Amino acid sequence: MQDLITSRGNPVFKRLKKLADSSRERRETRMTLLDGEHLIESCLDADGQPHTLLHAESCAEEIWQPLAARCEGAKVVSIADALFAELSPVDSPTGVLAEVAWIDAKTPKNATPLVLLLEDIQDPGNLGSLLRSAAAAGATLAVLSKGCADAWSPKALRGGQGAQFVLPMLLRADLVEWMQSAGMPVWALALEGEKSVFDLDLKGAAGILVGNEGAGLSDGVLKIASGRVAIPMPGKVESLNAAAAAAVALFEAVRQKAI
Repeated sequence: MQDLITSRGNPVFKRLKKLADSSRERRETRMTLLDGEHLIESCLDADGQPHTLLHAESCAEEIWQPLAARCEGAKVVSIADALFAELSPVDSPTGVLAEVAWIDAKTPKNATPLVLLLEDIQDPGNLGSLLRSAAAAGATLAVLSKGCADAWSPKALRGGQGAQFVLPMLLRADLVEWMQSAGMPVWALALEGEKSVFDLDLKGAAGILVGNEGAGLSDGVLKIASGRVAIPMPGKVESLNAAAAAAVALFEAVRQKAI
């Protein structure tokens, strides 16, 4: 017989509510919440194992039971729909949530370093999209400054669509310190770039540096960067958003390595 949570005073609900709402709680416990079948399956595919699998009381068995069968050792709990909605980061909840430990993804052996450096990306959805592009491009590391949104927040996880499970990440990093010791060129994406990103040699080890959605990159990291590079934009728009710009640069590296 499954437990059914119907009260906000339930200790499991209180614990999960903290994970849903507090980046500090997630950081201190190295735990988070996954919303939806896709994220839970991506976590399982990356050898993660949920500690708790929750399903809304009204969730159909054919949705949560196959997940429960893969979640060895996880406690499966049913929760009243109204309480489930309080935990879910979306307006139309999927019906399943999982409490999981952070996964420390491993860099493939002998991989040529391709690093995405992010300074003060504050929107969790944008951050997730950036990590998703990096993972899709085969990046070997993402380095996030202390001013970035929480990469393990439910909204960032939804934006990443599983990227956090496969992309090695260095969180709350000092970008200047990292760049000084990296031993590789790090190119800053900027509107006032000295050259086009398509003129770079990205076949070897390289870093791509992307700044805050509004303020861009700080003077400190720009001074350390190997140079500023722009993305040619013949159309009548002022700029690309951070996630789109990073994707262009990362996949230019993919294109060059495929030649």
